[in-house]
Amino acid sequence: MKVGDRVRVVQSVEVYHHPEHRRKKLDIQGMEGEVIEIVNNWQGRPVSANFPILVKFEKKFRAHLREDELE
Repeated sequence: MKVGDRVRVVQSVEVYHHPEHRRKKLDIQGMEGEVIEIVNNWQGRPVSANFPILVKFEKKFRAHLREDELE
């Protein structure tokens, strides 16, 4: 998986930060988006992020996910 790839969420993932569903649970399973960043360093230092893949789904909605949650 690399930056620019189109991906789809294959597992049930519940988020609470979707702009249209503030503070309400939203399951994003089945949503499609684009990988915009793979987090492996922060301020020049290597990190091991729990959710390293940043996916942009809509104009104002992004989420950090694990590789096994995407296809």
